[in-house]
Amino acid sequence: MGYALGAASRRELVGVHPDLIRVVERAIEITRCDFAVHDGIRTIEEQRRFVAQGFSKTMKSKHLEGRAVDLVPWIEGKPRWWWPQIYQIAAAMHQAAQELNVPIRWGVVWDRRLNDLAPGVDDPDLLADALRREGLAYNARHPGPDFPDGPHYEVIV
Repeated sequence: MGYALGAASRRELVGVHPDLIRVVERAIEITRCDFAVHDGIRTIEEQRRFVAQGFSKTMKSKHLEGRAVDLVPWIEGKPRWWWPQIYQIAAAMHQAAQELNVPIRWGVVWDRRLNDLAPGVDDPDLLADALRREGLAYNARHPGPDFPDGPHYEVIV
C-alpha cells in the first residue's frame, strides 16, 4: 500500500467531477494494487473510435461529461487488464466511496451503486471476492449485450 497517482493519471483527471476525483484519490491511498487513471474525459472523436473498436457501446458515455474514469491495474510498470487486481481496485473504490459518501456506479454491476454492493463486508481481501460475486450475480440477472467493464467508475449526480 502507500501508492500515489502519477503525473499522467493526474492529467487524466483534469476536468473530471470533483467528487469522483476525491474518491479516486482516497482509493489510491488504500488500494492493495497500484493503478493508473487510463481515461478521464474523452473527446467525441475518441468516443466514436472506442465505439467503432468495440471498447464502448454508447455515444452517451459519462466520460464525455467528466463523470467517469477508467482505473487500470499498474503492474510491472505497465497497465494490465487483470481481473484479480481489477477487483482489488474495486474494493478500494467501494471503501473510498463509502467513506466519502459519494455515490459511484461500477462498470461490472450497472444496476446498483458500488456503495451498496457486498453489504457488511469490510475486509479488503473478502471485499474483492464479494465484488467478483456481485458481478456474477449481475450477469445472471442481465443476460445479454452488457459487457463487464471492470475499470469503469461513474459518479452518480
